[in-house]
Amino acid sequence: MSELASPPTSNKGPRPQDLDVAAVARQGRRLAQAQQPPWLHAEVARRMAERLPLIKLQPARVLDASPALGASGELLRRAYPQAEMLWHEADAALAERALQDRTPGWWRKLRGASAGQVTSWPVQPRVDMLWSNMALHANADLPDLLGAWQASVAVGGFVMFSCLGPDSFIELRRLYQRAGWDRPAPEWWDMHDVGDLVLKAGFADPVMDQERLRLTWATPENLLADLRALGGNLAPSRFAGLRGRGWRRQLLEELETLRAADGRLALTVELVFGHAFKAAPRLAVASETHVSVDDLRASLRQGREGHARG
Repeated sequence: MSELASPPTSNKGPRPQDLDVAAVARQGRRLAQAQQPPWLHAEVARRMAERLPLIKLQPARVLDASPALGASGELLRRAYPQAEMLWHEADAALAERALQDRTPGWWRKLRGASAGQVTSWPVQPRVDMLWSNMALHANADLPDLLGAWQASVAVGGFVMFSCLGPDSFIELRRLYQRAGWDRPAPEWWDMHDVGDLVLKAGFADPVMDQERLRLTWATPENLLADLRALGGNLAPSRFAGLRGRGWRRQLLEELETLRAADGRLALTVELVFGHAFKAAPRLAVASETHVSVDDLRASLRQGREGHARG
């Protein structure tokens, strides 16, 4: 995706999934000013909600971990009308958006200054369900966030989430590579890697799956406008500076190469879905056990005596 950006300032780690933290904050402020959440997020929220009947638990406390852009409030309210609804946004601009949002949603119906807001991790008392729609791919420290989630979910509760996968906009990535440009987007976490991180965070039995959407546009200008509505380029290795009209003209020409047989420009979006439960903690088992010879003899003697009585 092709947001104009200043040079990256942080988080140039060795992992290709790393994000520019300053760009994440800048993107959040911009999207918070939009009239409605990104168009794709509402569709993904609907697809997530279709999976809820597979989980029999009826949560008493539900936490939406990305309400401002997640477009999920009304879906959660309909799915769990008796549940206490909470929400959390780490970014101040997005938190303000969630409080003042005029779109349909459960938070609009609540009263009070915080309106169900949770301001810090971990959530106490713990929640039975934690929901996050299309937010993980924009988090700069996914292992840390998953650890905060695990500490916030009650034993027997579950998390459900969605995010972009690494094959999203793969056609655009190839286009940038041919043109000798830097990445148009981060190399988002693979589905299997996300599942491994969920396990390492302390959740049990993660179930991961993916879907692919083929999005089409009539013109390059429409394509760029929709991508900008989804967000911006958070890759640390993106263009280190502003680009001019000549570059944009070249980009529009290159985008014409994405036309499919039906004459429309096409891009692929990979959606990653997952859910996992929080199991009861297991008792720690020592790697070594020390038993004296006298104790071992006594144990064997008791075993022989019990066998003889039987």
